[in-house]
Amino acid sequence: MKKQWIQYGVMGLALLAGAVGASTLSSCTKIKKGEYAKGSATIFCDDGFRNALSEEIEVFEYSYPGSSIIPFYVSEQEALDTLLSDNTQAIIVTKELTKEQKDYMKKKHKRVVRQHCIAVDAVALITNKDNNVTSLSMAEIGDILNGKVTRWSQLAGNDTTAIRIVFDNPGSSTVSYMRDTFLPEGKKISDNPNAYAQKNNAAVFDVVKKDKSALGIISVSWLGDDLSLAKQVPVDQRYEDYKNGTDTVATNLTTEVNIVKVSNPTEDNDFNPIAYKPYQVYINSGEYPLFRKVYMISTASNSTVLHSFYTFVTSFAGQKILTKTGILPYKVSARVVELK
Repeated sequence: MKKQWIQYGVMGLALLAGAVGASTLSSCTKIKKGEYAKGSATIFCDDGFRNALSEEIEVFEYSYPGSSIIPFYVSEQEALDTLLSDNTQAIIVTKELTKEQKDYMKKKHKRVVRQHCIAVDAVALITNKDNNVTSLSMAEIGDILNGKVTRWSQLAGNDTTAIRIVFDNPGSSTVSYMRDTFLPEGKKISDNPNAYAQKNNAAVFDVVKKDKSALGIISVSWLGDDLSLAKQVPVDQRYEDYKNGTDTVATNLTTEVNIVKVSNPTEDNDFNPIAYKPYQVYINSGEYPLFRKVYMISTASNSTVLHSFYTFVTSFAGQKILTKTGILPYKVSARVVELK
């Protein structure tokens, strides 16, 4: 039966996470090397990686009956806070724990931290299909976010409507990345009067599809068509594909919106003006400039279902799942294919 996720308040999340975590620990038994544990546990994840985590969980639970992973999609800071308070033992975020945080977990909660880079994600900029702006430079993106460029006509064409910047929520890793990359210290994207927060990445996508003036900021994992196609295949067949494949190809990106090409002419690349879309091969080469690492962090003990899930996500099959979302898996190299 398909799981139905509901929204909880912060207190409710903490209580549920603690309850599930406690039941998992109390019911676990020692397992042998190579085996997978049974039970239930929570994982907290930045909403930008919802699609990727959903597929990882579905295939894992199919592969290992008796295992249940309950995801909560929250801001990156909420995920980190929940882990540090020991109300979950696994999170997916875009930053590692510091040495001080790892020492705190060991001293306060007797937890050993495992953290592994599972992917390299790109931040994508999207526009409506009727928008004529097809590429932006890093400098132009900075000017838009800082309020120096406010109308589409300042970039191309004669459309004088205001640029409506649309993002998921102020606490997301995507917003944090764009803030840290383009804005002065202490300034927020939400300070821009033409910036509008949405509930999540799905809402950003929907707004851009309807609004010609919108410029959406979104994780590229929401734009891969391959995962949508994969979902039409029974999970047992998907598992065999993930398990037996030998390499990965570049993901087809959606055609429902325009995906903006980004250039970054600098002295290091001889001021190359060529702009690139966030295909995996260009994320891998660094030619698409808006990218960041994604980490899975676990404090779960051996012989628990969360440790088994951590092992699965970092395995070849778990890594290949990520290729369907548009994220570049950290362990699997992308090969160059013709992209249309």
